[in-house]
Amino acid sequence: MAKDAIVSEETAKKFAKEKETPYTRWVKQEGLEIKDGIYQEDLNTIELKPWASRNGHGVFLNHDASRTSNDCYVCEIDPGEKLNPQRQLYEEMIMILSGRGSTEVWNEAGQKVSFEWQAGALFSIPLNTMHQHFNGSGTEKVRFVAVTNLPPIMNVYEDPDFIFNTPYDFKGRFSGEPDYFAPKEDVDGLMLLTNFVTDAVNLPLIEAKERGAGGGHIRFNLAKSSMNTHISQFPVGTYKKAHAHGPGAHVIILAGEGYSLMWPEGEEPKVYPWKPGTLITPPNMWFHQHFNTGTTPARYLAFKYEGVAIRNAQGVPKAWISRRVGGHQIDYADESQLVRTMFADALSEKGLESQMSDSYEAEKATLPPL
Repeated sequence: MAKDAIVSEETAKKFAKEKETPYTRWVKQEGLEIKDGIYQEDLNTIELKPWASRNGHGVFLNHDASRTSNDCYVCEIDPGEKLNPQRQLYEEMIMILSGRGSTEVWNEAGQKVSFEWQAGALFSIPLNTMHQHFNGSGTEKVRFVAVTNLPPIMNVYEDPDFIFNTPYDFKGRFSGEPDYFAPKEDVDGLMLLTNFVTDAVNLPLIEAKERGAGGGHIRFNLAKSSMNTHISQFPVGTYKKAHAHGPGAHVIILAGEGYSLMWPEGEEPKVYPWKPGTLITPPNMWFHQHFNTGTTPARYLAFKYEGVAIRNAQGVPKAWISRRVGGHQIDYADESQLVRTMFADALSEKGLESQMSDSYEAEKATLPPL
């Protein structure tokens, strides 16, 4: 049985003053709720509250380490409306869940660019630029999900006026380049060198054998952010290798049907079913593994704050490296039989069969010795 780390009331009272932070107090001052961000079944239907300061509606989703790393929020813009202009001394990555519209970005020098987007678009707000989001429809709402590194910034400065109203241009991040948000196709390794993705659901990916299951993968460094983004896809009847990493990776399902397993070291895995719109945020150093039980390829987007990445001396994330050599990824050959039994049973319920035999065999060529 999974342990929840609940202690006595006597012990909890000793830390009561530390439970709230400048960040959590700010969210409450905004009149919004903070909900559990470890698992949300559907970001498209999660309940929002009026967000007066933004002229929209929103909710914040916090994971187990949000107080020190990153957070997530969902925001909605009413038909024919626009959010209030804003600047911020923290970074923000955005995916449009539904609707269409546009965004304007400008700096203190008066350099301005604007771009249009629709459902599936990805982009990031350049640090401390003024920006404003517009709903391009008079009949339909816009809804987007964003991941930011506001929590540590708010906890350091404890001054919303400073964070949201300091005029300074970070010229290395944005200088009004006309094509700043134009889609680009240049690739360096697994990295797509762009600040704007038109359609994350259908974006072509690059083969990434390291994660197993014959899947595709692509990475982004939008707006030169210290946060990072990647998209992964894996075929019907397959699943990814289990791995663990630091906190704050917000996994948003883009396509397909299946489930994820999540568990801390030494405990039994728990099942989290997903579909397009589901959010899964694995807790710090919990193992997690994604399984495709649908009839189409499964694809997900992950937003993460790079500040909590765990890498080896070569700069490779340990989540990509076998535990046999000191990494945090479990090879197929070393996984629990329970993992395969659960997958076979889930597929059988839908009249499907596992397509993992080729992946098991292919792993042997690069499998480190025990």
